[in-house]
Amino acid sequence: MQRAGQMVDQYESQINSNDSKNSNDSNSSNNLNKSNVERSFNREDLLKNVSRVVVKVGTSSIIDDDGIKSGFFKRITEQVKHLMDSGIQVIIVSSGAIGVGLGILGIEAKPHEIPIRQAAAAVGQSELMHVWADAFEKHNLKVAQILLSYDFYSDRVKYLNLRNSIMTILSYGVVPIINENDSTCTNEIETLFGDNDRLSAMVSSKIEADLMIILSDVEGLYDRNPKFYCGANRIPIVWEITPEIESYGGDPSGTRGTGGMRTKLEAAKICEKSGCHMVIAHNEVPDVLIRLVNGEDIGTIFPAHEKRAKNKSRWLLLSKSEGTIHVDRGAMDALVSGIGLLPSGIYSVSGNFERGDIVRIECGGAVFAKGITDYSSAELDLIKGAQTNEIESILGHKNYDHVIRKENLAIYD
Repeated sequence: MQRAGQMVDQYESQINSNDSKNSNDSNSSNNLNKSNVERSFNREDLLKNVSRVVVKVGTSSIIDDDGIKSGFFKRITEQVKHLMDSGIQVIIVSSGAIGVGLGILGIEAKPHEIPIRQAAAAVGQSELMHVWADAFEKHNLKVAQILLSYDFYSDRVKYLNLRNSIMTILSYGVVPIINENDSTCTNEIETLFGDNDRLSAMVSSKIEADLMIILSDVEGLYDRNPKFYCGANRIPIVWEITPEIESYGGDPSGTRGTGGMRTKLEAAKICEKSGCHMVIAHNEVPDVLIRLVNGEDIGTIFPAHEKRAKNKSRWLLLSKSEGTIHVDRGAMDALVSGIGLLPSGIYSVSGNFERGDIVRIECGGAVFAKGITDYSSAELDLIKGAQTNEIESILGHKNYDHVIRKENLAIYD
């Protein structure tokens, strides 16, 4: 199979017109690329045991100025069928509902008004699923539509129920097609997930996927924007997302999609902690899914940490927090060593939360953990700094000696 030519990415990055600085930037970029490949690495070995893949399809992959790209659906469903026949489970996270809806409604520019975007999502979602279902039907495959909102990850019961549902769908050989529920979400449209990049990573974490592939109109992460620099280099491997790597991210530039390279790097951070490798690749590369799973050097790969965090820890760290508990250094050391949080180590509380809510735990201005609290913010305001044998006399009751038990605690790396 012939490699596709290098595509121009669409993410925005800062442009510097100073020629002498461009030369310095080039030298710095070459050094960065060298450091990324110096470590021993073989994609084929890394991905040889992949058994579950999440494919995130960006809006730019699905539609263009002429409407829905039927050729793309044909190519991708053929590849998904090939992977499934080889024993690999595939989950699709599909953007594009708003973009498709805007086309049906005859709205050319990307609107900022949330009600218009909600309406476009409602119109486009059914059409988008119809296209997916028709494309997979040609391969005798059924699809299941799953619409998510951000609280699926913050509510433990919803989290577990959704996981069970997806795993059951996969067991029947059905392809789950997931999207954010843009027709009812308000804050979440564009601001939280970013064209479903972060949603895809959270789904990958939830179902313990081995590999997540982001298909977009970018061929990977570049050291500079190739749209403006002819000497820009694709970075094939990113071992660690450093501030320098983050500086290569940018804001959305498309008229329909909302995901820039910045949101893809955020997704990579989630995958990294979840033991899931992530690749950013161009949607027009021939047989891109098959070749990526086979370990070909396409796009940019973000290898995961070897150790996968426990499912409950991943859930806690990615969930929305209702408030913050501020602790002293002694309490932080105790939590990091695996001991629960006692009220004596708490000196202040921020936000309003109830027993059973997820809270951040902060020391010295830095959040280092999250946990499920067994006391409300009002109760903690009364017992902060107190000894455990004083809790009942202060509150009139005692839930537990610990404010956060060790089994309900997750520590950031």
